Amino acid sequence: MKKKVGFIGWRGLVGSVLLDRMILKNDLSKINIKFFTTSQVGHNGPKINNIKFGILENAYDLQKLIEMDIILTCQGSEYTKKVYFNLKKLGWNGFWLDASSYLRQNSNSIIVLDPVNYNFIKKSIEKGCKTFSGGNCTVSLMLMSLGGLFSENLIKSIFVSTYQSVSGAGSNYIKNLLLEMGNLHSSVKNDLKKNNISILKIENVVSSLLKSNNGINNFPPLAGNLIPWIDEDDGQGKSKEEIKGEFETNKILNLSKSKKIIIDSVCVRIGVFRCHSQSFLIKLKKTISIKEIKSLLINHNKWVNIINNDKINTIKNLVPSMVSRTLKILLGRIRKSSFGSKYITVFSIGDQLLWGASEPLRRMLNILIKL
Repeated sequence: MKKKVGFIGWRGLVGSVLLDRMILKNDLSKINIKFFTTSQVGHNGPKINNIKFGILENAYDLQKLIEMDIILTCQGSEYTKKVYFNLKKLGWNGFWLDASSYLRQNSNSIIVLDPVNYNFIKKSIEKGCKTFSGGNCTVSLMLMSLGGLFSENLIKSIFVSTYQSVSGAGSNYIKNLLLEMGNLHSSVKNDLKKNNISILKIENVVSSLLKSNNGINNFPPLAGNLIPWIDEDDGQGKSKEEIKGEFETNKILNLSKSKKIIIDSVCVRIGVFRCHSQSFLIKLKKTISIKEIKSLLINHNKWVNIINNDKINTIKNLVPSMVSRTLKILLGRIRKSSFGSKYITVFSIGDQLLWGASEPLRRMLNILIKL
């Protein structure tokens, strides 16, 4: 019998990408899916391949939710906070599969990334675990990128600088970035047509606008800009986004405190629409050759693609546009660091809406429906 799956948050960025992947991989034929909503109760559900999926149910109706074998939510932390524990109090014993960060630190939850921690996921299910969360986007992409080094227990510590796209902050940020770009261009479009005008004059106009720009709809400005801070302040000089790296990595890998990998980061929002990039400085536990490092990385999973560390290949291929909307993980700038023989640098790029968010959930759903 097909498992009954309730899907909440299927119209947001992560949810819509996840639904597209489920359609592409024919996952909907394997389940009895019901679509829930927080805002359009009673409206018609989606029509997919000429199949209507019924009326949208109330996502806060616990009696409707309790009928589900699996609840798949991309609705966000506030929804999970309001619903999850109340549902458990009613005795619901189904599987909760969540894109939000709310339950990641819960001792009863497992952060899922099956190409990296499948055995841990399997053992957790056997022990009765029912709660699963997708990981932070940059953490999941880092683990997919460096999986070959993690699996061989070669990493002692990592310092990473992330360069995170606006889609990681939601759909409104994409719209705002386009509006900002349009405003900047409009301010100098006539001057750009003049051959005899100084480019410094044009740059001065744009720079003046940037300095006076307070953003759109309360979003900080990003066109011609970057923001070296993502998420809330922890009060100790770090953002919550930067704290997630070490905690979630060690939880996904199921490492004890005595064996934990030290990870520190600076997280930066940049004016790219899709895909997160990361620059790693990695301290290994022993000295190994770059050839061996590349072999470990490329053989860990089929999605890793290594770009040669030269100027032409890097500027042509190691860029977000080459990986956007695909499951590829690009790795480049792989070389020994000047810090010493045990230090290497790696630069990675991946689509944070896919491996960073939706794909681990889709794959986990498929694990659960086969039980």
